[in-house]
Amino acid sequence: MIDRRNHNRVFVVDDEHLIASTTAMILHLRGFDAAFFTVPLEALQAAHVEAPDLLISDVIMPDLSGIELAIQIKAICPECKILLFAGQAATAYLLTKDHENGHGFEILSKPVHPLDLLKKVQAALAPIKVPQ
Repeated sequence: MIDRRNHNRVFVVDDEHLIASTTAMILHLRGFDAAFFTVPLEALQAAHVEAPDLLISDVIMPDLSGIELAIQIKAICPECKILLFAGQAATAYLLTKDHENGHGFEILSKPVHPLDLLKKVQAALAPIKVPQ
């Protein structure tokens, strides 16, 4: 029997338990090895143990913003892809600051339809095609 799971490790981080767990469940049902966290620092600790292939994180969270989390995870897992999502207009300032500091993380607006999320995840994890 062929295992069709893609085994890409995805960390989903959102301080809202329902959003984090539901997003991880959607990814898991599509074959991703998805783990969810409601505390950004726990996701960071987990990244030291097993590097994620993709981080999907809310931007506005207590203690550590999604942008700060993404920067720190990229520092220890340089190959990790990043998708951020936000439900507040106040994140525009943070993203502008993020771009000025040389980071160009993609952002999705909440709520994200599951099919749109899956398309973004698949695009982020697609192998880069090298021109021949």
